[in-house]
Amino acid sequence: MDDVSADIRELSAADTVAFGGVGIAGTLLPVTEAYRRVAVAADRDPAGVRDQLDRLLAAGSPAGRVYAATLLERLDPAAGRSAWAALRDDPAEVGTFTGCVMDRTTLAEYAARRPDDA
Repeated sequence: MDDVSADIRELSAADTVAFGGVGIAGTLLPVTEAYRRVAVAADRDPAGVRDQLDRLLAAGSPAGRVYAATLLERLDPAAGRSAWAALRDDPAEVGTFTGCVMDRTTLAEYAARRPDDA
């Protein structure tokens, strides 16, 4: 669980949301790799990761809160819906990366693009 804690710390300080490779080379950012490792750990031990995700959602950077809501959605769809609903009122800015395209948006706008039944 120590490795997961380190990955949660990485997500907590994240300044960009990127779920895949970025740039022309499709390089994985360290935060993307941390997200993937936490996702694997959550699949193996949901109860062991859940508390850390709840804390990440409450106290993480804006990008960290996106990662937390996404992971909560995988573990517990109702908790994920609740997390996204809470983020729909959050004006904090978050950087996003999709392929070669870097953008900035607010958590409210990002969360509003999520389906209500996700």
